[in-house]
Amino acid sequence: QVQLAESGGGSVQAGGSLRLSCAASGYTSCWYGLNLSWYRQAPGKEREFVSGIGEDGSTSYADSVKGRFTISRDSAKKTLYLQMDSLKPEDTAMYYCKRACGNLYWWGKGTLVTISS
Repeated sequence: QVQLAESGGGSVQAGGSLRLSCAASGYTSCWYGLNLSWYRQAPGKEREFVSGIGEDGSTSYADSVKGRFTISRDSAKKTLYLQMDSLKPEDTAMYYCKRACGNLYWWGKGTLVTISS
């Protein structure tokens, strides 16, 4: 089993920055198909993809966060990051990390981000 623990959420004003972290523990070995990603869910809305990083380091972003958010990872620390700059009120949501290995995947419990105007 894999456990994921997000941290770094909080309340900031629009235009500010936050850095989210997602630490993995447990059986984290993945022989193929490792994909790490961030999702978010705003109140009353569906969970949506924010950003992902593949096994080869390739990254992808939702259009709504391109140019403002940066995903990265530290494999030695088994930690995934999301640097969020130029935050907007519409970025307010619970942010979740997801770890996928082949056909298996795990979710963290989330960290709350609140952006005030």
